[in-house]
Amino acid sequence: MTYVLVLIVGFVAGTVSGIVGTGATIILLPILVFAFGPRQAVPIMAVVALMSNVAKVTSWWREIDWRAAGAYALGGIPAAALGARTLLILPEHAVDVALGVFFLAMVPGRRWLARRNLTLGLGGLGAAGAVIGFLTGIVVSTGPLSVPAFTAYGLVKGAFIATEAAGSLALYISKALTFRQFGALPLDILLKGLISGSSVMAGTYTARLIVERLSVTAFQRLLDGVMVLSGLALLWAAIR
Repeated sequence: MTYVLVLIVGFVAGTVSGIVGTGATIILLPILVFAFGPRQAVPIMAVVALMSNVAKVTSWWREIDWRAAGAYALGGIPAAALGARTLLILPEHAVDVALGVFFLAMVPGRRWLARRNLTLGLGGLGAAGAVIGFLTGIVVSTGPLSVPAFTAYGLVKGAFIATEAAGSLALYISKALTFRQFGALPLDILLKGLISGSSVMAGTYTARLIVERLSVTAFQRLLDGVMVLSGLALLWAAIR
């Protein structure tokens, strides 16, 4: 029954992520925490994130801006490895609290960034990748931060979804390898990640059919909604 719930929520998460460019981790992570605990949920989600970004990249392959993805990955790869190593030494309770607070803080934080209409070049994307990469290593996903980073570069719709996914894919590979190196990604965790990720990939491929019909307003509301709900769920898990 646990896996049925994970697969159903994973499909929904993949669909949302495929539409707005982020959200799979925000939606699915609380379910993984409840099912497997935060210490297992983080490396499982790292595998899921890899599969989710692969689905986005293959869905919009011809739209990718490889220069932008490369600049972002150049700064993010070593930072993600450092963040993942930092995560492994944190207390389990602190992981729950950090995840919940981070998601809730990203609602006003993302709006603050959007209001300033920031424009980034390749150098700015590299710097953003370093900061976001470190946070990705600690808090599992920073899609709410990478969204404004790539849109500030000037990417929209399919180009944005694919390029952000390509850059993020490099960060998650770095994080997964770090987990593997320090023994946090054994075979059973890997299998749980592959099972969970399969439903996310299915949802991501389905999302391409509707991605261009979504308005900017609907995108903003959907993103804020999933962040608030997931943040509250994780904080509840930490205090119960």
